[in-house]
Amino acid sequence: MQPTVPVHPHKPTVQTAARSDDAAPERKRSLVGVSLGNALEGYDWAVYAVFAPFFATQVFNPADPTSALLSTFVVFGAGFLVRPFGGVLFGWWADKYGRRSSLLAAIGFATVGMLLIASVPTYDVAGIGAGAVLLVARLLQGLAHTGEVASAYTYVAEVAPARRRGLWSSAIYVSLTGAIIAATLIAALLNSTLPSDAMTSWGWRVPFIIGFTLGVVTLILRRRMPESHAFAEMVEDSPAGKPSVLGSLWRHRSSGLRVFLIMASLSALYYAWGVAGTTWAIKALGIDATEALWAGVAALTVSMIAFPFAGALSDRIGRRGNFFVFGIGVGVLAYPMDLLAQQGAVGFATAMTVMLLLFTLAGSILPALLSELFPTEVRATGIAIPYALSAVVFAGTTPYLQQWLAEHNHPEVFPAYLSIAAVVGAVVMYFTPETKGTSIMATEERRS
Repeated sequence: MQPTVPVHPHKPTVQTAARSDDAAPERKRSLVGVSLGNALEGYDWAVYAVFAPFFATQVFNPADPTSALLSTFVVFGAGFLVRPFGGVLFGWWADKYGRRSSLLAAIGFATVGMLLIASVPTYDVAGIGAGAVLLVARLLQGLAHTGEVASAYTYVAEVAPARRRGLWSSAIYVSLTGAIIAATLIAALLNSTLPSDAMTSWGWRVPFIIGFTLGVVTLILRRRMPESHAFAEMVEDSPAGKPSVLGSLWRHRSSGLRVFLIMASLSALYYAWGVAGTTWAIKALGIDATEALWAGVAALTVSMIAFPFAGALSDRIGRRGNFFVFGIGVGVLAYPMDLLAQQGAVGFATAMTVMLLLFTLAGSILPALLSELFPTEVRATGIAIPYALSAVVFAGTTPYLQQWLAEHNHPEVFPAYLSIAAVVGAVVMYFTPETKGTSIMATEERRS
C-alpha cells in the first residue's frame, strides 16, 4: 500500500491532489462545498437588501426613519467599494497559498460578517456603535465576495472534467440564483407569519442566523476539500523562484482587459434585470409590488433551471458559441423586451424571463471562460482584480442609471446601453481562442 503523503496546508502536492482529483466522489463533494459557499455570498447580499427596511431603525437612530434607511444602504454600498481590495488580497492568497486555503478564508470572513449582523446591538443600546458594527460586517463581506468569486471560479474550473467544465461551471450561478430566491422566500414567510413589531424587533435577525449556520457547515465541508491538481502541480514544478504576481499580471494584461469587458456586458444585464428589475417595475412602471416580486421569483427560478443546460451546451458548441448567442440576443431583444415589460405584470414577467435566459448562456460558463484566460500562477488574481473593478463601475451604477433615465423621460436609452455592452462582450469573445474540451494545462500550453 502506498504510504500517505503528508500535506502542508500551504504546500499541496501533486500526488494528493491528483489522487483526490481523479475520484468522482471527491470532485462532487468539492463542487458541493464550493457551491454552498457561493450561495452564502449571494444570500448575505440579498437578505441585507431585503431586510434593510426592518432593521434600519434598530441599528440607526429611530427618530429619523428615512435617514436610518439611507444610512443602511450607504453601509450596503461600502461593501462594493472594498471589492477591488478583496480581489487583490484573496487573488494573491489563492495564487500563493492555494485555492482551498483562499476559499476557507473567504467563507470565514463572510460567516463572521453574518454573525456580526445577527448579533448587532440596537441603537438604543450602543448608539453609533451599532452602525459601526454593521459597517465592519459589511466590509468583511465585501472583501469576502470577490475572494469567493475568484477562488471559486478558479477551483471549479481546475477540478472539473475537461469535457464538462462548462456544465460544472454552471453550478456557481445555480447556487447563487437559488440563494437569492431563498432570501426572497424567507422574507415572504417571516413577513406573513410574524407581527410587524416582532419582525422589526427580532424577526429580521433570523435570516442572518440561518446564514451564519450555513457558513459554519460550509467551513466544515471546505476543510475536507483537496487542493486542485493544477495548483499542486505548479507548486511542485516551481517550488522556488516563481514569477511575481504583478509581473505575471502585466504579461497577461490583455486577458485582464477581456475579463473587465466581458464582466461589463454581463453585469449591466444582470443587475438591470436580475437584481434591480423588480424595483424598476414597481417604481418606474407602476406594477403592483406583489405581482412584480412574484414575477421576479418566477423568472429567477426558470433561469436557475436553465443554467446547467446552458453550461452543458457550451461543452458542445464552445464558450464562444454561447457568448455569441447571448450578445446577439441581447443586442436584438433589449429594446423589444423593454417595451414588453411596460405592458403590465405578465409582460414584465415574460420580458424578465427572456433576458435572464439570455444571461444564462454567458453566466453559466464564466468560471470556465475566465479561468481559461490565465495560467495557474496568476489565475485567481487575474480574475479577481478586473472582475472587481468591472463590478464597481457597471454593477454598482446600472440600477441607478436605469432609474435615473426613467425619471428623466429617457427610458429608451437604457436598452441601447445594454445592447451596446452585450455586443462589445461578443466582439471580445470573437478575438478570444476557443478552449472547450481541453484541459486547463492544455490551455496554458496554447497560450505559451
